[in-house]
Amino acid sequence: MATAPDKRVFTGRHMLGVMVGGFGIVIAVNFYMASLAVGGFHGIVVENSYVASQKFNGWLEEAEKSRALGWEAIAARDEAGHVVISTEGVPAGATVSAELRRPIGERDYASLTFTSQADGSFRSVETVSNGRWTMRLTIAAGGKNWTEESELP
Repeated sequence: MATAPDKRVFTGRHMLGVMVGGFGIVIAVNFYMASLAVGGFHGIVVENSYVASQKFNGWLEEAEKSRALGWEAIAARDEAGHVVISTEGVPAGATVSAELRRPIGERDYASLTFTSQADGSFRSVETVSNGRWTMRLTIAAGGKNWTEESELP
């Protein structure tokens, strides 16, 4: 005589285990992802969003004035780690400065000052470490300012 195989019964306790385990995984992943998001945030972008919104149109006007000057600047890093700015349409005697910040990860900031080179380009006095940087470049000449923000290659 053959005996029938044992059939396991799926009970309410089994269902509770599945539900607790499934939701536990979802909650753990959410907490992990939230910690990554908060860890990559560098702090306050603007102190007061209402005040920033009131200044927004002024910022757009400044950007339009910069574009209307017709000046162009191309940034690159040389092998020594200095930033070299090649310009077009910028009058002689211009001064160049830049503010750098890391877009993600480390909270790192740097200010650069530039000296004019014989070929008409500008080279930073300070060196810049490797990695991703966002650069806010400002060129001033003849009472006019040109500003652009871009990623430093």
